Amino acid sequence: MAPGISSYLIVFGVATGVSLVTTPLMRCISEHLGFMVEPDARRVHERSTALLGGVAMFVGFAAAMGAAWLMSDFDVVFATASEPVGIVIAGLVMLVFGTYDDVREMSAPAKVATMVLAGSVLAFAGVTILNLRLPVLGVFILSQDLAFVVTVLWLLAIVNAVNLIDGLDGLAAGIVAIAGITFFVHSIKLSDEEVLLPNNIGPLVAIIASGIALGFLPQNFHRATIFMGDGGALFLGTLLVVSTVSVGGRSSEPFTGQTYFLFAPMLIPLIILAVPVVDVVWTVLRRTRARTSITAPDKEHMHHRLMRLGHGHRRSVLILWLFTALMSTLVLYSTYTGGGEAIMLPVAAVLVLMLYTVFHPVLRRRTS
Repeated sequence: MAPGISSYLIVFGVATGVSLVTTPLMRCISEHLGFMVEPDARRVHERSTALLGGVAMFVGFAAAMGAAWLMSDFDVVFATASEPVGIVIAGLVMLVFGTYDDVREMSAPAKVATMVLAGSVLAFAGVTILNLRLPVLGVFILSQDLAFVVTVLWLLAIVNAVNLIDGLDGLAAGIVAIAGITFFVHSIKLSDEEVLLPNNIGPLVAIIASGIALGFLPQNFHRATIFMGDGGALFLGTLLVVSTVSVGGRSSEPFTGQTYFLFAPMLIPLIILAVPVVDVVWTVLRRTRARTSITAPDKEHMHHRLMRLGHGHRRSVLILWLFTALMSTLVLYSTYTGGGEAIMLPVAAVLVLMLYTVFHPVLRRRTS
């Protein structure tokens, strides 16, 4: 029997509360140790800011996982220890090496090797994409070797997308919070329809990811007193990978709520995470065309462009949060109704938001 909603809400509360309490503590520790990010030409913040937000979120994650493990409702999820242990180890690998990169700076190959290591830990623990449903082509049952490779590649894509979008105060944390809630609500519907097995760990990881991001946000929203750093961004990205792989890559059965995504479950996280995914694709294309390193930092990301249009720091973040929420609404409407009659409503809202984003600064300049 799958865990009940009330049990998930308790775990969510633990994740949020511990992250909320631990974040200011880690800010003080970071300031004491001198782990600070100084303003420079490629960053938009204007003052020295603490770095160890990722550690605070990991503490919240560990506390929430521990709380779930102690609750009898989650016995079915923890019946096989390999997946929970693998997730904790992979998340810790990302946090430790990402935080080291924040403090000392690692080379690009070393960063990729770290991500491959974390992906390999997940794959060996059993957190892999088992079934890949492609539009028109149908379902492919992946061999063990191919499942390993596809899972690692998926991790590389998602964690880099989250890391690259972490350029404004609160942006990445807010997007992960919205995405986590959406994945959780989506997976609960799949569980009710018996598309997901009761022991699927995806819903638990999704709700914890959302909780720790929300607990971190009060200290991270503009003007931030602490950053998550690469350690936090890579860690949150890993949790999103786990939830999307566990939910989208475990069933070969079609579901009516996937109709408008061509019965391809792995398209759903790409729709929800459209902001970071589009940003990372555009970044790779832009830097390849300019013949510069793909890992070279710049100020040409989506959020930087919004600020150059004339939107302030907070408004740029809120616009991208709203866009993520609208794309999430698009997914959840299809999931819960299996129909497409009202899909035009969130689509229209997205278009209105895009028009506002482009023309609002222009209109303000003309009337001032």
